[in-house]
Order: sequence, then C-alpha cells, then structure tokens
Amino acid sequence: MAQPKPDYSSFIVDPQVCIGHVHLRVANIERALDFYCGLLGLQLMQRFGPGAAFLSAGGYHHHIAVNTWESLDGSPPPSGSTGLYHTAILYPDRATLATALHRLLSAKVPLDGAADHGVSESLYLRDPDENGVELYRDKPQELWPRDSVGNLAMYTKPLDLHQLLSEAPASLHLPPGPRDL
Repeated sequence: MAQPKPDYSSFIVDPQVCIGHVHLRVANIERALDFYCGLLGLQLMQRFGPGAAFLSAGGYHHHIAVNTWESLDGSPPPSGSTGLYHTAILYPDRATLATALHRLLSAKVPLDGAADHGVSESLYLRDPDENGVELYRDKPQELWPRDSVGNLAMYTKPLDLHQLLSEAPASLHLPPGPRDL
C-alpha cells in the first residue's frame, strides 16, 4: 500500500529566513571575476586557491561564490536541461539599478529582457558562463498590485529603459542612442 503524500501546506518557515548566498560553477575564475567584480561591482572577499573566489556587496563574507572545481574550461549546460534559472541580485533603489543598466550598456552587455513585475523592476542578462542573472529592485510594498480581495497580483510588462536610465546619477547621464536600448 502506498504511503500518503505528506501535507506541506501547514508549515511556514520563519519570516527572517533568507537566501544567504549562491555558489556557481564557472569555466574560468578570472573571467567570472571580471564580470561580477569588474562590471557588477561586487567586492572580492577571498580567493580560495586558484579554483574559487568569494564575492560580496557591503563586506559580507560572500553573496556569490564562483569555483572551477568541477567545471574548469567547461561549457554551459545545454538548453532544455534542469538547473539554476538565474541568480537575482537585489538593488536598494531605482537609481542604483539605473547605474547598473548604464554600466551594462557601456560595456555592451546584451540584455535578455527587462520587465516591470508590479512588485519589482528587473533586468535580465547572462554571465560569461551563460548563467542567468537578474538585477532588480523591489517597489515599496504599499505599491504592490493586489486583486479585489487583497491577494498579490504580480504581472510582467515591459520596463521603460529610457525612463530608468534617466534616474541614474547625473554624472552618468549620457544621451543613449537607439542602438543602446
């Protein structure tokens, strides 16, 4: 006789639990550091021999780790396979996300997409190993879309990149051409 399926619906984890870090397999440490530290601005906290590095925002021990322990000179997983969809990096506000967009455009890093989800605004791209990366900022909770009974009602609409860029610090304001967006 088959065991009944457990009911997981009654357990809710403590609200202070959060995702601590992501550890990525990469083909080349230096290339990964150029992307995550050089382009995105994360800080190198520690190298662990030639095959791993620990990266952070704000001095935390690490938010992202990269290693080549099982992937040195490897290739990305084929399309249609299981695995990590993307790593999401949360920015504190719209101006900081706009600065990130400006850096991506200046470096000619292509975007896979850009979306307004009602609760957040997101930029989607790939790192040099084809790992998905989402750069996003949350909107204030009081602005999150709700249905008629108060349930969260997220959506996906195009994000106006020209308007987002206009919120970058004035020192970055360069008139983007149509080719840039």
